[in-house]
Amino acid sequence: MDWMFMLIALLKVLVVLVVFVLMLGAVLTWVERRMSALIQDRLGPNRAQIGNVRAWGLLHPIADMFKAFTKEDFVPAGANRMLFFLAPAIALASTLACFAVIPFGPGEHFTIAPLDSGMLFIIAIGSFGIYGVALGGWASNNNFGLLGALRGTAQLVSYEVTMGLNLVGVFAVFGTMSLSQLVLGQGELLWGWLPKWGVVVQPVGFVLFLIASMAENKRAPFDLPEGESEIIGYFAEFSAMRFATFFLTEFVEIVLIAAIAATVFFGGWQIPWLDPQGVAGGFITVAQIGFFVFKIIALCWLQMLIRWTLPRFRYDQLMNLGWKVLLPLSLANIVVTAIVLALI
Repeated sequence: MDWMFMLIALLKVLVVLVVFVLMLGAVLTWVERRMSALIQDRLGPNRAQIGNVRAWGLLHPIADMFKAFTKEDFVPAGANRMLFFLAPAIALASTLACFAVIPFGPGEHFTIAPLDSGMLFIIAIGSFGIYGVALGGWASNNNFGLLGALRGTAQLVSYEVTMGLNLVGVFAVFGTMSLSQLVLGQGELLWGWLPKWGVVVQPVGFVLFLIASMAENKRAPFDLPEGESEIIGYFAEFSAMRFATFFLTEFVEIVLIAAIAATVFFGGWQIPWLDPQGVAGGFITVAQIGFFVFKIIALCWLQMLIRWTLPRFRYDQLMNLGWKVLLPLSLANIVVTAIVLALI
């Protein structure tokens, strides 16, 4: 029945987007603070408390939420109010929509909207995030915000090409753009012992994809659109919940990048060397979902480790890396993959 289908779809959205993605994004704000403190040899977040309970700074994301709700919602004079309001929502909504095609477990019922061309959907819908950046800088009627938006737009357009090209090799190897079919194809073993993961058959593609996707996320060492330490970013005039929405979008994008990489390059929910026939059905499903979540968390950790390890690129270095290094390597990777597949 239609109402039952809608109820199940709504439940999937609630569990995946609200319970998992948004909660994990909020927790990552605490994880990043603890990681940066560990790297820089300092204490990190430890001031927010209830009574005498500080809980290692775990209360800081909750304090941030209350602060965002209670701060003044400022709109600059001369700003385009409608676009000023819509820009953060466009950025967050386009990122959340991409999770609709991510398979979190075996079978279509663990995907919100199973599509045969799921990766194409992610590339298309994820591109709308550019509009959030561009409109946010332009609608605020701030010259520095507009410059940040222009930097961000040029950066996103430049690295989106490379990010998409590095998925072509995986599609060619497995013969599908369906994320569910990609995961099933990675369940095989090469030579009887090596998992046929995307990172095994396309190691160069994975490295290039990770670099390009981190540039798409606009975080250090690619945070030229923001440049919080010395240059003013595209959200200079945003405050309260609108600023918090842009801030949360960055962490949700971390989760999205990790989910895509885990699905395309690390076997998704597949557990290597485990025979599902010898394990109870309910237990193996829970184990597969848990293993997929573990891969996502590990890749989120890797992104934050890179963010707090490498210094920021200059803008000319950023553009040279995208157009003169990553793009030729991506095209070369596709050519080599095509030749190898033709010879096999």
